[in-house]
Amino acid sequence: MGGIFRRKKTSNPSVSQRGYKLRHWLKKFSNLRTWQLILILIPLLFIAATFLRLDHIQMVKLRSAVLDADRAEDDAKIASSLEELKKFTFSHIVVNVVSENGIEHITFGTGPFYLEHQYIRKATAEIARAEKEASSGQSNPNGNVFAKAMAICKPLAIQNGWAWNSQGYLSCMTSEIAKYPTSERLENQFAARIPSTELYRHNYSSPIWAPSLAGFTLLLCTLLGLMIFIRLLIWCVLAFALIFVKNF
Repeated sequence: MGGIFRRKKTSNPSVSQRGYKLRHWLKKFSNLRTWQLILILIPLLFIAATFLRLDHIQMVKLRSAVLDADRAEDDAKIASSLEELKKFTFSHIVVNVVSENGIEHITFGTGPFYLEHQYIRKATAEIARAEKEASSGQSNPNGNVFAKAMAICKPLAIQNGWAWNSQGYLSCMTSEIAKYPTSERLENQFAARIPSTELYRHNYSSPIWAPSLAGFTLLLCTLLGLMIFIRLLIWCVLAFALIFVKNF
């Protein structure tokens, strides 16, 4: 009667077979000597470096596509290229060397880059609008002030090769406007129309680790490195313990 209430053991042959194979490979791996682990680690480091290099090349390619779209003055292409670059950078390990104030340092990400042509188009449009208002004394009571400032600064810009958005031209305009009554308000009005360069500066940071080919290879290298380090540490402790026992 007792056998009637016994629960029959059910086993899945495929599951048990996979478990046996896993235990078999883990046992073989644990039996590897330290020098064998080092021999495995060395090519893995080269493979990880190759994957990191490929991710960096892909980032440079995507960033170049953004700058090409900027030079082509295609705002729709700029937006789509930026989104593609951002998605790639956020999902991969991108190691980059950037130069800041003449000093090179390693960073994770694209590094800063500027949409120069998009900024110039926007700044030029705002300056052209200011010029148009300056030439209209009826619609803009302050137009004469802008016109006088431009009459002085335009020849200087041509002589010195200043662009309309250059620091020299903007400084000239603000300094000339400051010479007239209510100059502070006019100066602020002119400066407010010029967009900030920070709006056209981009810098996407990548994670230190990401689930990519480079990420998993680096993770495997880290685990192997830890195993080698622990084994060497245990060997050193045992060696010192053996010396201590022999001497005392």
